Amino acid sequence: MQTHTRLIQVSALALGIAGAMAFSQAHAAAFLLKENSVKAQGRSMAGAASAKGDASVVANNPAVMSTFDQAAFQADVTGIDLSFKFNGGGTAAAGTPLAQPMSGGEGGDAGGMNVVPAMSFVKPLSGQFEKLTVGAMVSAPFGLKTEYDSDWVGRYHALDSDVKIIDLTLAASLDLTDRFSIGLGAIYERADVTLSNAIDFGSAICSINIAACITPTPATAVYGPQKNDGSVTVKGDDNSFGWIVGLNWRPIDSLSLGYSHRSEVDHELKGTGNFEVPGEVRVALDAAGAGALYNDGGAGAKLTLPSTDTLSATWQVNEQFALMAEGTRTDWHSLAEIRIEFDNPGQADAAEDYKWEDSWFYSLGAEYRLNDSFTLRGGIARDESPVSLPYRTPRMPDQDRNWYSIGATWSATENLDITASYSRIQLVDKPVVGLLSSSGSYLSGDYDGGADNYGISAQYRF
Repeated sequence: MQTHTRLIQVSALALGIAGAMAFSQAHAAAFLLKENSVKAQGRSMAGAASAKGDASVVANNPAVMSTFDQAAFQADVTGIDLSFKFNGGGTAAAGTPLAQPMSGGEGGDAGGMNVVPAMSFVKPLSGQFEKLTVGAMVSAPFGLKTEYDSDWVGRYHALDSDVKIIDLTLAASLDLTDRFSIGLGAIYERADVTLSNAIDFGSAICSINIAACITPTPATAVYGPQKNDGSVTVKGDDNSFGWIVGLNWRPIDSLSLGYSHRSEVDHELKGTGNFEVPGEVRVALDAAGAGALYNDGGAGAKLTLPSTDTLSATWQVNEQFALMAEGTRTDWHSLAEIRIEFDNPGQADAAEDYKWEDSWFYSLGAEYRLNDSFTLRGGIARDESPVSLPYRTPRMPDQDRNWYSIGATWSATENLDITASYSRIQLVDKPVVGLLSSSGSYLSGDYDGGADNYGISAQYRF
């Protein structure tokens, strides 16, 4: 009975990817994605919730839709070239007599190029509804894609992490006066998660039956740390709803002030947990009366994506020059805990504490209109991370970031604008990791990383 209980505990720990259910991409703080407007990216997102002429306000601040005087369709595509390279090592079976250096390399570049699309539509109404403007937008507010070599030193912490969050926002804005409007939107959100990591079954067996790992010698025993690796892959998805509300005040013709609040979105992820268990490990489980463990089956987890509050300002200094500023607060405390529950009654829950802090994103930007055809822009931003050292993992080794952006718009015709932008996102310091995996291995080191964002968009007015 003691052996069976111990194996149940190990099974819960070996799935220490529970917290990764929340991880979803990595170019704003933690896994928040801000890349829904190429025009705003050229200003490091300054003015995204207050500037006129950008249809992405459907999702950034629907109240600003009231500033459109004709219908507009906009398509934005951003290529995010993310790089995360680990430097360090680890110890298998840490803290036990069988402790040994982790085998394998440093994982390669866990990042890569990923594409984030967005599409938006704004339509001012007429007649008896002339004070009303409606809009729709498809965007990706959160996301993550990291992938390590299968034999790297941190394989018991993370292998693949692929999380996609897609929103459909339907919104409307109403002019209460000539200078003040409100906006309200409904969000339909799709979450799709795939995560995997290796499991050091050998270390787990040694912790229960040391004789199996030293007979006839530690080198020749069937079981031992790093000798009996398996893996687990968790997949889950869900559809849910949220909302957004915004205000836009234009006290004078040259000044626009915006505020928006995006709600939390609660998900009940449902899917599967699939295990790869070596044959000799399955024999040991069966012999211990724990054959019900590590079997494929249903799994689920609750996931609450955080709310955001944004304050934004745009000042049109003169006909050619404009200044923008923005601050966004993200309420990451919603990720206090992520818990995976299994349909298999013999499989204990797997839970992770996060205790993330709320964080701020600050940005300043400017635009300069060269002539009727070309507008230039630039911006800088500071992006705080909510993740501290005890809760930093290889799935997303987060750290404070600085943004440096440039962009330009070409007014190809009276109705068609083409916009391009580039942003360099640099980590303020090297993210350090030092953590014990659920398989009993310890990983220690730091990361070199950053991202290059390349955006292009088109807006057609009619």
